Amino acid sequence: MLQPSTLDFLRKLKKNNNKPWFDANRKLYEAAKADTVQLADALLKEIVKFDPTLGHLSGKQCLFRINRDVRFSKNKDPYKTNFGISMARGGRSGPFAGYYFQIDPNSGHFAGGGLWMPMPDVLKNVRQEIDYNLAEWQGIVESKKFKAAFGEMYTGEEQKLSRPPKGYEADNPAIEYLKLKSFITMTNLTDDNITSKGLAKKLAGLFATMHPMVVFLNRVMEGE
Repeated sequence: MLQPSTLDFLRKLKKNNNKPWFDANRKLYEAAKADTVQLADALLKEIVKFDPTLGHLSGKQCLFRINRDVRFSKNKDPYKTNFGISMARGGRSGPFAGYYFQIDPNSGHFAGGGLWMPMPDVLKNVRQEIDYNLAEWQGIVESKKFKAAFGEMYTGEEQKLSRPPKGYEADNPAIEYLKLKSFITMTNLTDDNITSKGLAKKLAGLFATMHPMVVFLNRVMEGE
C-alpha cells in the first residue's frame, strides 16, 4: 500500500512547482519517494512469480526521476507531479515491453504496460508478427479476462494511424492493430485503490493478465 502522505505531497507539489518550495520540503519528497520504492519492491516480488525476467531489478531501478527535462518543452515546471514506475527487462529506460504504474492524484492513477513508441524497425517487426500470428494476438488481447481488466488497446495521444501503414491493405483482418504506433493497455485506479493494503497483489494480478501480451511483444524484440 501507499501512505496517504505520498499523495498529499504530490498534490502540494502541483500547487508549488518551484525549486524553493521543493528544497524547503525535501524531507517530504524523500519520504514519498521511499514509500513509492517500497511499493515497487513489493510489486516486483509478486511479478517475478510469473515473469522471472525481472528478477534482477530493484524498486529503485524502476522509479523515474521526478525532475522534468524542460529543454524542449514550453512547460518550464521543474518537477513532475507524479511518480512513474516502469518494470521491464533492462530497467525503466530499457527497450523491452513491460509493466507500468503511475501514482498521480492530480490527473489520475493508472496501471498498464506494453510497448511505447518503438523505433521504426521494431514497429515494423511487431506489425509483421501480429499480421502473421493474428489468432494468437487476438487470443490474448480479445480474451474476456484481458478485456475485463483493460478494455481496448490504448489509442490516445495519436497512437493510431488513420490509414493503413505502408505495405498493408485496408481489408487486412489485423488492420486495426496494424495501425497502432504503440501497443499499450491501461486501467484507471482510485485513491482508495492505491492506499489499500492489497495494492501490490492487485497490481500484480493486472500485470499477470497482461503478461502474455508482454511475452508476445518481447518475442519480437528478441528476434525469435
